Amino acid sequence: MSLEKTPSETCVLVTGGAGFIGSHTVVELLEGGYQVVIVDDLSNASEKVLDRIAQIVGDEAAERMSFIRADVADRDALEAVFESFPIDRVIHFAGFKAVGESVAKPIEYYGNNIGNTIALIDTMRAYGCKDIIFSSSATVYGDPDALPLTEQSPKKFCTNPYGWTKWMIEQILMDTATADPEWNVVLLRYFNPIGAHESGLIGEDPKGIPNNLLPYVAQVAVGKRDCVHVFGNDYDTPDGTGVRDYIHVVDLAAGHVSALAWMNGRTGCEIFNLGTGTGTSVLEIIKAFSEACGRELPYVIEARRPGDVTANWADCTKARELMGWEATRGIAEMCRDSWNWQSHNPDGYGE
Repeated sequence: MSLEKTPSETCVLVTGGAGFIGSHTVVELLEGGYQVVIVDDLSNASEKVLDRIAQIVGDEAAERMSFIRADVADRDALEAVFESFPIDRVIHFAGFKAVGESVAKPIEYYGNNIGNTIALIDTMRAYGCKDIIFSSSATVYGDPDALPLTEQSPKKFCTNPYGWTKWMIEQILMDTATADPEWNVVLLRYFNPIGAHESGLIGEDPKGIPNNLLPYVAQVAVGKRDCVHVFGNDYDTPDGTGVRDYIHVVDLAAGHVSALAWMNGRTGCEIFNLGTGTGTSVLEIIKAFSEACGRELPYVIEARRPGDVTANWADCTKARELMGWEATRGIAEMCRDSWNWQSHNPDGYGE
């Protein structure tokens, strides 16, 4: 049964907490007074993130953060975490996340993302911890029938294995909550997280060639790549390029803290969209980033990519009305903070 607790009484396990969204969420949790245990195997993150988080939140708050380097699929390691810490709630980020790579490596994606989730919820069940927030994605909506997307919009056929893992994990968690009414599940469907912490100390650090638009644009701005590749300019949108709902990663992180407060003492399963409710085109992003970095960024138009939808953006009324959460930062701030991070850390967390 979910017990109602104050933040200072609540110990939150954050899987994948050293990653892009995870690290920003850990900052918000620590600043909100929570105790935080990060489990991350650092396969797509850097241990330097922990020092940066401590710099942001200060020594006193950082004392409430613990880190265990482990694979979430390793049940022995997970059991050791639950033996060592009084875990009350779990925020589950850990997973492979590159759409293109998932097409090339479907077995690895299904094995890792679904496998580690099953290991996690099985261990949680064994230790009587039944409160979980899952890092889902708007990709489960597929090619939308109508916009904006609400939580009642149908889940659709996914266009890649990464999307299918989100789709299936949602189903696993819904079925778990149906089978055992003591479970307390929140599914957060993110739209497109960009930006970085305003300090410039933490941000997105993709390995290899970035799969997402913003880190690619940032690498062009810092001189690591020649130009931005725009896939398709013949979509049915105002400027012909794809439209997405971009959300500042700090707003997104705050959404997890709002979800923790909302789910406190509840049971059942609830879904929330986390976005801004506004669509922005690829060319608008390039223009905004050009303004943030002070120079025109070159781009080339390429053919459409298979699987890309024309447009999507969120209706976030439910999150505002139930959780009291809404995004407060616009595209200019997202690009400003992303540029601040990239310009001070051109190689991410590398030397």
